[in-house]
Amino acid sequence: MDIDLADLDFWRNPLKERNEAFARLRQLEHPVFFPEKKVPFLRSGAGFYALVRHADVVEASRNAKVFSSEPAVTNPEPPGWVKQVFGESMVNMDDPRHARLRRIVTRSFSPKMLQNLQSDIENACARIVDDVEARGAGDFVTQVAARLPIHVICDMMGIPDEYRAKVHDHVDVSTAYTGVRPSLARSVRMAGQNMMALLALQKLVIKLGHERQAEPTGDLVSLLVNANPDGEKLTDKELGSFFSLLLVAGNETARNTMAHGIKLLTDHPDQRALLTGDFDAHINGAIEEMVRFVSPIMQFRRTVTEDYDLRGLHLRAGDKVVLFYGSANRDESVFPDPDAFDITRDTKPHVGFGGPGPHFCLGANLARQEMRTMFRTLLTRLPAIRAVGEPELLLSNFDNSVRSQSFTF
Repeated sequence: MDIDLADLDFWRNPLKERNEAFARLRQLEHPVFFPEKKVPFLRSGAGFYALVRHADVVEASRNAKVFSSEPAVTNPEPPGWVKQVFGESMVNMDDPRHARLRRIVTRSFSPKMLQNLQSDIENACARIVDDVEARGAGDFVTQVAARLPIHVICDMMGIPDEYRAKVHDHVDVSTAYTGVRPSLARSVRMAGQNMMALLALQKLVIKLGHERQAEPTGDLVSLLVNANPDGEKLTDKELGSFFSLLLVAGNETARNTMAHGIKLLTDHPDQRALLTGDFDAHINGAIEEMVRFVSPIMQFRRTVTEDYDLRGLHLRAGDKVVLFYGSANRDESVFPDPDAFDITRDTKPHVGFGGPGPHFCLGANLARQEMRTMFRTLLTRLPAIRAVGEPELLLSNFDNSVRSQSFTF
């Protein structure tokens, strides 16, 4: 086969060619195994089976007992000392550890909590558009898409204004590390930069956590470090890991979807006309279709815990599988004409926020809320806004990140 999902060159191909390759893989009888090169000093695996059909991704997502998130959902796996220093991210845990942490933080994303954020999100969107009008058009990512999610997360956590520029810089370093790295030297250098950025983020929020234990202020940090009615709270390392996860995962989903979204609305004027003609009727469908079409996080990895048969393929304990969300979201058996951008389609089964099961994205509703509010503000106040030219994309097999997108209004 001339397709190699483990090869850097595959991810250099235009999106159309990659989608065609995944379509060919979906037609095969069994998932295909892709060997990986060993990278010195990094815990890269021997290879993985690619789960590219929607049904396979859903099955693996639901069955966390067999398809484990431990030791890590990304590749290369972090060395053991990283977990000792930084703590372990919730996405790299299975139950009961995962369930305990999710139980503590879930109350911070309840419908009531999110509704209380709406006024703040609206004000943030208004300020962002004010700045766009005052400064003029340039890069949609830096001026719009990247600003809102970090602002909202920092507000939720109670991060003081003077630290927010540093937080933004650290997040950019961390997300750049998810890209495909072509050399050992660059891998090591970027790993070091990523570790320093994560350390700075965690030191900041842990310091804040100690302050909120002494004097709670009602923000998210205060809720997480002080015991809930069941007597549960986050430790310093757990708070630091959760903050890093929220900033990177929570930021990237909304940021990437908005950046791709302005391009999609520009390239599909018929869909834009539908949306602007009756915003309330179509915005929810538009957001879900953007997430399906874009798949802002393209894949997660799982480790098989016991022998298991998946669509005629016999998996053995210790095997690795990769859930390719972008491919599942274009599965012809679930989404007719999957390469068409159609805000009226039924997108309920998409896996753009991860598949169903215990690891479904905790912040999905917050991301939806941010995107709905931002597109309403943009299309109301800047009705002629549109993307200009092609986006600059991060070279990555994990994060469908737009580094820059020119725009005008």
